[in-house]
Amino acid sequence: MSMQNKLIKTIVCASTGLLATLAISTATAEVEEQAKRIHDRIAGVPPTATELTAMVNAMNAAAEDKGRAAALAVPLNNKNFYNVTLKNMYTPWTNEAQTVFAPLNDFTATMIGIIRDELDFRTVLYDDIIYTGIDAADSLPPYSDDNNDHYAALESQGIDLSDSDKLAMSVQSQVTSLPAGATSGVLTTRAAGKAFFVGGTNRAMFRFTTLNFLCNDMEQLKDTTRPTDRIRQDVTRSPGGDSRIFMNACMGCHSGMDPMAQAYAYYEWSGVEGTEDGRIEFTNGTVQPKYHINANNFPYGYVTPDSHWTNYWREGPNGWVGWDATLPGEGDTASSMNQELAHSDAFAQCQVKKVFSTICLRDPITADDLTEMESLVTRFTGTHNYNLKQVFADTAEYCMGE
Repeated sequence: MSMQNKLIKTIVCASTGLLATLAISTATAEVEEQAKRIHDRIAGVPPTATELTAMVNAMNAAAEDKGRAAALAVPLNNKNFYNVTLKNMYTPWTNEAQTVFAPLNDFTATMIGIIRDELDFRTVLYDDIIYTGIDAADSLPPYSDDNNDHYAALESQGIDLSDSDKLAMSVQSQVTSLPAGATSGVLTTRAAGKAFFVGGTNRAMFRFTTLNFLCNDMEQLKDTTRPTDRIRQDVTRSPGGDSRIFMNACMGCHSGMDPMAQAYAYYEWSGVEGTEDGRIEFTNGTVQPKYHINANNFPYGYVTPDSHWTNYWREGPNGWVGWDATLPGEGDTASSMNQELAHSDAFAQCQVKKVFSTICLRDPITADDLTEMESLVTRFTGTHNYNLKQVFADTAEYCMGE
């Protein structure tokens, strides 16, 4: 072989080796970048060097599925996923202003706990459940119906909410003053009562539940084809002297909302709106006076006698909500009414959409996004058995290449 050929062969071999090295380096860099992005999206903070190495090793160890479970376990077990990502995601759901700038409370802590413990997320709306701090070493103020000191201390002390030895599930009716028949998941927590039972007519509790958990406000649920027989007396039938406004607008919301919100007929908030004082009051068998205010607006309207609720929206255009055919569509408690909402298709779709927006930092808009959304909902309601923590994992994996 001539000297020239030997030189060419040497150069080719060296180039091939360099290209292979560059390819490996590029692939490694891509995996590291994906691991960083997954961690950032879920935990809200960059991974440590140790965490990043663990994720990259897991992703490289199983090329076919990218070591999904092992890699995703790192950010999903990170304190900041619970103390920051979930806290910021759900805090706006706990107040009418929908602000994230509010302290940790029993509503948010219970949402966080249910996700952490991988429970059926539907039960967040209707189980006799609450999460509280339990470690005596933390010297937390005891839970109180009258203030938020317990949860404010959890947050101010930076207690790790990912630790089940710090934050644990309790029976709500054993922690609060509400009887078992009056509890309804996060909707009968102190934070929810302070935000949505204060003043008014308790319609706010129903409206914000559909807004936060079904991703639809009254305008989207409005249906002017439903009967008006359960609309209360405080709703005038001729706003400004024009009955057409009632027929074409008001009745569309109230004909469905009022018979559903009747489930809250025995609930009141004892404090003054805009203050921190107060607690939920439950008067079993006695309808709260707020259900009978402004009766002269339309004296022939519905007079609420009890807490029996009926879902008129099971018929008509709102069938798209996907109501559970195995449920009766009526009942006498807040928990049974909220189970009606939680077991709808709209509830599942809403939770997945909100996780997608939180983790991908955008709404699902492309054709691929919408296809993935359908897949995420199917897995959430099927193989994941309503375990929302797995939806965070699935979504992070989908968005990791962005």
